[in-house]
Amino acid sequence: MTSTEPLRRAILLVEDNPVDLDLTRRAFARSQLTNPLEVARDGAEALDWLARWDAGQPLPLVVLLDLKLPKVDGLEVLRRYRAHALARSVPIVVLTSSSEDRDIARAYADGANSYIVKPVDFDKFLEVTAQIKLYWCLLNQPPSAHASDPA
Repeated sequence: MTSTEPLRRAILLVEDNPVDLDLTRRAFARSQLTNPLEVARDGAEALDWLARWDAGQPLPLVVLLDLKLPKVDGLEVLRRYRAHALARSVPIVVLTSSSEDRDIARAYADGANSYIVKPVDFDKFLEVTAQIKLYWCLLNQPPSAHASDPA
């Protein structure tokens, strides 16, 4: 992997709420995030990415996953990604409005790398997206975009 590869890799945002989707896009644009933002608008669309990755499409740099999704809930998406040979290596940040202890515990038990409760205030949301950009897009060293299962 070249040192510039993470700058080109997409972020996969799994979000069904159009307001939260727009808020996230605006916050990332304001923080000058250069990674492309791919969107899955429900859990079924998120699971459709598994076939794309199997076909050779590069893995995302990070997945930002809402939990409360139509068709397939976010925890099921998380479990299916963690059971998949390619997707299991992708960092998954749960970015959701739920601050319920059982959701937090379940997400970590199912393999989430981080759990962030979405702030309601836009300025605070800007801070969160800046931290996501700093850590997951600039500091963290991800596996290759075409990482395979080491087993």
